Amino acid sequence: MNRVQSRLLQAPSVTLLLMWMVIPLGLTLYFSTIRYNLLYPDRTGFIGWSNYEFFYTDPAFWPAVVNTLLMVSGILTLTVVLGLAIAILIDQPFVGRGIVRVMLISPFFIMPTVNALVWKNMFMNPIYGLFASISAGLGFEPINWLSDWPLLSIVMMISWQWTPFAVLIFITSLQSQDQEQKEAALLDGAGFFSQLFNLTLPHLARPIAIVILIQLIFHLVIFAEILVTTGGGPGYQSTNLTYLIYSQALLGFDVGVASAGGVFAIILANIVAILLVRFIGKTLTVA
Repeated sequence: MNRVQSRLLQAPSVTLLLMWMVIPLGLTLYFSTIRYNLLYPDRTGFIGWSNYEFFYTDPAFWPAVVNTLLMVSGILTLTVVLGLAIAILIDQPFVGRGIVRVMLISPFFIMPTVNALVWKNMFMNPIYGLFASISAGLGFEPINWLSDWPLLSIVMMISWQWTPFAVLIFITSLQSQDQEQKEAALLDGAGFFSQLFNLTLPHLARPIAIVILIQLIFHLVIFAEILVTTGGGPGYQSTNLTYLIYSQALLGFDVGVASAGGVFAIILANIVAILLVRFIGKTLTVA
C-alpha cells in the first residue's frame, strides 16, 4: 500500500474529525461576533468585539477563572495523592483484596448528578447529613458545607468520584513493576520511603502524567456538580467558567456573550494544557 492509498483510507475519519471540531468552533466564533439574544431573535447584527468586552468585564469573570483553576488544581492534587496512596496500600497481598478493589473503583461509575445529590443530601446537609452527625457527636457546631465552603465541597465530591480512576491506573502500573528491583532494594536495606522515591514514583511517572492529562480535560468543564449543589454561589464563590457560560446562555438567553465566553474557555484550556504538558514532559525526562 503506497502513501496515496493510505491517505485515502484515512481521509473519511480525518474529515469527520475536522467537521466535528471545526464546524462547532466556527459557529462559536461567528456567534461571538454578533448580537444574538434568544428573547429578541430579530435584533441580530454584527457587533465585533463587544461580546468579548462584555464577558471580560462581567464581575463574575475573574472569580470564575480563579475558581476554575483552583478546582482543577485541588482535584488533581487530591486524586493523584490519594490514588497513589491507596494503590500502594492495596497492592500488598491481603484477604479480600479483590472485593476491596471492586468497592474502591465503583464510585467512578456513578453519574456526576447522582454523585452531587448523594454528597449534598447524605453527607453535607447541615441538619441530617453524616458530617453534621459526626460534628454533633463530637460536640461541635455542624458546618453548612455548601454555604460556608462551597468550592472545597465541590472539590471533595469530585475528588471522591475520580480517585478510583487514579487508583485503577496506578494499581495496573504497579503490577508491572520489576519485583527483582524491590527485592534487591530490600536486601540493601532500603526502607519504604527510599523505595517510594527511588523506585515506585519513577516507575509511575508516565501513569501519573496520563491521569493528570485525562482529568484535566474533564475538570476544566465541571458543571453538573455545581448546578445541583451550589448553583455557582454563594455569590460567585463556586462559579467556574463553564457555569458562567451556562448562565449567560440559558439564564440570560444571550448566545453571543456565551459564545465569547466559550472562546475564552478554549483559550484558557489550551494555555493550561500546554503548560502542563511541558511540565510533565520535563518531569518524565528527569525521571
